[in-house]
Amino acid sequence: MPQRVSTPAPSSASVPPSPPLPAVAGRSGGSSAPTAADLLDFVRRTAADTELIDSLPLAPEGRTWMRLDGPGGSEAWLIGWPPGTGTGWHDHAESYGAFTTARGTLKENSLAVRLPASGWKTLELADGVDRERRLTAGRARAFGQHHVHEVLNESRETHAVSVHAYYPPLPLLRRFSRSGAVLRLEQVERPEDWQ
Repeated sequence: MPQRVSTPAPSSASVPPSPPLPAVAGRSGGSSAPTAADLLDFVRRTAADTELIDSLPLAPEGRTWMRLDGPGGSEAWLIGWPPGTGTGWHDHAESYGAFTTARGTLKENSLAVRLPASGWKTLELADGVDRERRLTAGRARAFGQHHVHEVLNESRETHAVSVHAYYPPLPLLRRFSRSGAVLRLEQVERPEDWQ
């Protein structure tokens, strides 16, 4: 029987790609851990760098990405989204983060609940936990640990480009499937899976 989840969750949002591509020179530095506000500032400033945004190759079908040096040792990505692509449901474990759309429009579906960190395979979600937001170019958002969401480019014609940052660097990524109110843990990916 699935566990029922109905507790409110911290605010949320973001998405890393699968395997990384070559790194790009850092945009900011620092020795202390960045705050969510630092990450939000970083993704906004990076998205405003039109030369960088233009340098990302865009594929006709699959997502493309470029790893960036984020502030204070954070993990950051520039991601290209062809029309009709998305991430599927996932979270970023203990990492908090921020992301912004640099071009196009992305839709984020998220859950306003905090899931248990471990010890479950299937959960039944309570009514009223679904959230939806559209992030047009220039719109950004920060999110807390254990944020569960999916990000989609629903356009049939236009690529979207976004910038994401996470701290601490992603220790793992949990992928989920969803059927109605039932959320099922399908896979746990670790950084070595993206290399």
